[in-house]
Amino acid sequence: MPEHPGAPIDAVLVLTTASGQDQATAIATLLVEQKLAACVNIVPRVQSVYQWKGKLVKDEEALLFIKTRRPLFERVRTAIRERHSYDLPEVIAIDLDRGDPEALAWIRECTPDPGDR
Repeated sequence: MPEHPGAPIDAVLVLTTASGQDQATAIATLLVEQKLAACVNIVPRVQSVYQWKGKLVKDEEALLFIKTRRPLFERVRTAIRERHSYDLPEVIAIDLDRGDPEALAWIRECTPDPGDR
């Protein structure tokens, strides 16, 4: 079902990092298999520089781009935190205000509402 002008878009892009390719692939597979995400892109070997417990840290990580819907964000966040090796994995959602109507419909089709399962 394509978007029509003025229709609300509930798609979000969730970003997180993982300690490496294996962890990133495991998280991505879980999210897609559980229909919490339509797709997860993994960008291996990104350089991250951040503050953690008062220290400057420089790490090589994998970056995950997770395509899902706003109603599923808490379930996505919980799934990531339960399976992540970090004490506090970064899980950030960016609301999408526009996109290809067929791609947005595909995200909805792949990620049914929690009550529909």
